[in-house]
Amino acid sequence: MQAGAAVYWCTNEVEPNDRFDYWREVRSKGLFGVTAELARERRADFFGEFSLRHLGGAGLVELKASPYTVERSTSDIAYAPGDAICVYQQLGSGGWFGGLRGSDFAIANGSFATSHTDLPYRTAPLGTGGFHLRILKIPLSTIPAQDKRMRELAARTFGDPTLAPLLAACFADLNEAADDAALDATSLVQALAHLALIERGIVRPGSRRGQAALRTARLSQARRLIARHLQNPDLAPTMVADELGVSVRHLHMLFETSEKSFSQTVTEERLKQSRRLMREAPERLIADVAAACGFESLATYYRVFNAAYGMAPGDFRAQGSDCR
Repeated sequence: MQAGAAVYWCTNEVEPNDRFDYWREVRSKGLFGVTAELARERRADFFGEFSLRHLGGAGLVELKASPYTVERSTSDIAYAPGDAICVYQQLGSGGWFGGLRGSDFAIANGSFATSHTDLPYRTAPLGTGGFHLRILKIPLSTIPAQDKRMRELAARTFGDPTLAPLLAACFADLNEAADDAALDATSLVQALAHLALIERGIVRPGSRRGQAALRTARLSQARRLIARHLQNPDLAPTMVADELGVSVRHLHMLFETSEKSFSQTVTEERLKQSRRLMREAPERLIADVAAACGFESLATYYRVFNAAYGMAPGDFRAQGSDCR
């Protein structure tokens, strides 16, 4: 499959009475190597959908489904071994995990968990909301930090709260990587793998690989903080550095590893946002667009826009919604 290409499937493509059976035999067993169970009287109401994309040497799955139970047994593992690390991001109302080698635990909305694919576990959603989660499956063969302990990672939530925002930023960027050439999917996957190994005590934060993972993750978080504060004309390195918990010097060092500096990134994001606003609301005054994107004055917006695109904002808008 082409890198970044998506496979999408939904139970609406199957007759209601066959939906869960198809999900269980073809999708759960055949694609994910797990055993799915649901009481027969509830199967006609079952709904499930998932997408699968190959990014940076890993598989990124997003799954939504009504409640059912999942088990990856020793026979499932023998049938479909994975030899990979999975990093889970819980997006729904929460879930329960249990395994033969670890304690049962709940994973709340917005939380993360990790495991090795070839250890038994059981899982089910909490409440009636069903499943909604992302799963990043990273083959061990693609992870430079080889360690036999990686095959002993029973399912467990992240215990270090300082890593959660870094993981969230990397996951969000990876989810957008197929549509944004500026995002390096391989670096994001490696960062997520090594952040998981830092949390499990297999990679030291101060090691070369640990530091590289933290740099990549902090840069992702910095970019997302920029996007959050884009409308603020006073957006400055000190604001982002404070929220990121690093020095201004360290922040600038993070951007030195990318193609654009902090100020160039801010300007580019403001220009991109202004183009989106002009396409989505062509009747909106250009002065309002400039203010909404954080430009300090209309004159500055015109000057920066013309320097970037060789035309005035009004000329861009006149070319229509197909202009890039």
